[in-house]
Amino acid sequence: MPTLTANGIRIAFDTAGDAKSTPVLLVHGLGMQLTSWPDEFVDGLVELGFYVIRFDHRDCGLSTKFDRAGKPSLIWSWIRSRLKLPFKPPYGLEDMADDALGVLSALGVAKAHVIGVSMGGMIGQILAARHPQRVLSLTSIMSSSSRRGLPGPTAQARQALLRRPDNPKDVDAILDQAVALQQAIGSPAYPTPEKQLRRRAARALRRCYCPAGVTRQMLAVAAASDRSELLATIAAPTLVIHGASDPLVPLACGEDTAARIPGARLEVIQGMGHDLPAQLNERLLALIDAHAHGKMAADSTPRLFVKQ
Repeated sequence: MPTLTANGIRIAFDTAGDAKSTPVLLVHGLGMQLTSWPDEFVDGLVELGFYVIRFDHRDCGLSTKFDRAGKPSLIWSWIRSRLKLPFKPPYGLEDMADDALGVLSALGVAKAHVIGVSMGGMIGQILAARHPQRVLSLTSIMSSSSRRGLPGPTAQARQALLRRPDNPKDVDAILDQAVALQQAIGSPAYPTPEKQLRRRAARALRRCYCPAGVTRQMLAVAAASDRSELLATIAAPTLVIHGASDPLVPLACGEDTAARIPGARLEVIQGMGHDLPAQLNERLLALIDAHAHGKMAADSTPRLFVKQ
């Protein structure tokens, strides 16, 4: 797997398609490696004529780990967050947005369409707002503005996210926990077979296992400031996609994101949770392709939000 140096760290990356085609930067979510993007999704983007760029965030995959920062107390940090007390994570989402920008620069890409999922959507929002000259369009999927007062995860989703393997040194226990999490937050109308979830988890585990890194990323999300004012400055054409059945980042978060970005379109997908199920691949690709090429009609399914 090739690596590059950007923002002072080593970042693993991968590309697919013709480098002369229009670039698309994929920015994944919490603890997700570049290999977590479904192959059929990446292949579909290539078939649509895009040059696809994926990368491992700091603290996951084959990119630099921030082990020197240790493993902060997630519970204590959560308590401080709930009490609105300040706490400083090892790094913030802004640093991760600088990583993403650094990937584009290191690869000589002047502008790209940006597709961010969950935490990656937050990073994409920051990238689009702070570096408008580098973003052709933004697609924010199952993400949030981090505005205080928005609903949080369901109790079941939160429990699944915070649960740790019964035996952190046992491979089967680690895989059981990973599968249970995906089942808890996945799309109820488009379930992924358990065997497939387990194969994906095993593939990720073989490549990298860094639970402390996931915790540090989680703290970056928890410490994120309200981006309401920042979103209002985004000039790039923006598509917000959100599942109506998302138990981890509820639909209200996607609605709020779309409402705060001038001219953003919101596509609500019934039965979709907090994943990218294979059954929705063609629909997602069609939405992204139309958005990137400016073909979404005003009277199409997506709802249009215009900030007053």
